[in-house]
Amino acid sequence: MPQQQPPSQSQPRRFSPARPCPVEDVPRWDLETDVVVVGFGAAGACAAIEARQAGARVRVLEVASAGGGSASWSGGEVYVGGSGGTSVQRAHGFEDSTEDLAAYLMMAGGPGADGERVHTYAEGAEAHFRWLQDQGVPFKGTYLPGKWIEPTTDDTLLWSGSEQAWPFRDKARPAPRGHTAQFKGWGGGKVLMEKLCAKAAELGAEVHTDSRALTLVLDRSHAVVGVVARMDGVEKFVRAHKGVILCAGGFILNKAMLARFTPGALACNKEVSGGNDDGSGIRMGMAVGGAVTHMDQFFATVPFFPPASLVKGIFINGRGERFINEDAYHGRVAHYVLRQPEGKAWLLVDDAIFGRPVIKPDVTVAAVGETWDEVEAELGLPAGSLVHTVTTFNEQAEAGRDPLFHKAPDWLRPLTQAPFAAISYCADELEAHAFTLGGLATRPSGEVLDGDGQPIRGLYAAGRSACGLPRWGEGYSSGLSLGDSTFFGRMAGKAAANA
Repeated sequence: MPQQQPPSQSQPRRFSPARPCPVEDVPRWDLETDVVVVGFGAAGACAAIEARQAGARVRVLEVASAGGGSASWSGGEVYVGGSGGTSVQRAHGFEDSTEDLAAYLMMAGGPGADGERVHTYAEGAEAHFRWLQDQGVPFKGTYLPGKWIEPTTDDTLLWSGSEQAWPFRDKARPAPRGHTAQFKGWGGGKVLMEKLCAKAAELGAEVHTDSRALTLVLDRSHAVVGVVARMDGVEKFVRAHKGVILCAGGFILNKAMLARFTPGALACNKEVSGGNDDGSGIRMGMAVGGAVTHMDQFFATVPFFPPASLVKGIFINGRGERFINEDAYHGRVAHYVLRQPEGKAWLLVDDAIFGRPVIKPDVTVAAVGETWDEVEAELGLPAGSLVHTVTTFNEQAEAGRDPLFHKAPDWLRPLTQAPFAAISYCADELEAHAFTLGGLATRPSGEVLDGDGQPIRGLYAAGRSACGLPRWGEGYSSGLSLGDSTFFGRMAGKAAANA
């Protein structure tokens, strides 16, 4: 039998996030540093800033041609408060205790809320807002009342979650906590990330763009000691003397991972991503024994407003039944819409509040009628089902009550002004936006934990590569991901630098 020839020297080696590289297979260290940060989004930039300020040498590996990550495509809202309120909250008459912020975050985190992480954040959130200001992130300081998915003004403070909606308002005193970087139009995250990335570079972090981390390097004691990366088309071995921080985003663009872990998100046809949320950071952590948690959870939104008047409508399903208080955070409403039987859901409105959503002006008006009986018939619903729901709702709303779902008075009014309409949010016509919330299990300080809850030496994670504060889709609030990523990215940077 002919002897198999060894691979050619020119043949590229194949590295995968699913297979770590043993240190004995490293032919040389092409680059050396104290801390390697994988990803230059919100978590990565803040990790790099803090690691540099702690005196560590830092190299950042960013797969894109520039920093910013998915955060640069966001609205730029950071969810902060507590400690009596931020300067902006207090300026507009809102007191916000640390206890109320923690209580809200525990509810928002759902059944698997991380109490230690929540209380760490609640105690430090107001100081974190001042830290962001110190990095040069601009906040105008003005208050924008009303209900918004994302502000198009350059105002700072807004209601960005379910703070005023049942059941959250019964457990924590409401306060607006969305703090938005100053920017007119959509996409304040661009301003936020420009400032944070510039600060990291100014402090001396060496940023390598167009550089993809391929896999982690393990020594014989199973500690992470470096990264294999493709830089300028060449595979290089990067030594990290203190630690590697995975800040490579979530996995909304990885259909195989979604099918395995988060099948519910497959119903959403609009991925919220800067283009590189492929799950590679999570996979690298899993490959060296990192545990994952809440991988089934995802943010989703069905942007049914503005105009805010549409919040005064009521959602029904294919049985003609109402299923949610429509004044809750739009992401919470979306999760309820997505799981209705046979994917059937409509928003019922009357002429006084009718409008087309700004984000989806071509939404389908599935039925119109001079009576609710006509709307019911046109939708093909069981006889009397919609009429009974609307009649009951109108009677209770007229009396200022909503005993089923406790809609707040500002959004509660009977639907009595003809003509009437049903706006379709059925699955076959749905435009739903999503990103993943699950990720590597970590301590609040960023250490990645194995299946026994023990830290993996030399490995840290933050942002959507880790499972942080936002870990329950139904409890999400705008600004939680940016708040979590920037705050715990900082903690991971400090921990790695001081290892």
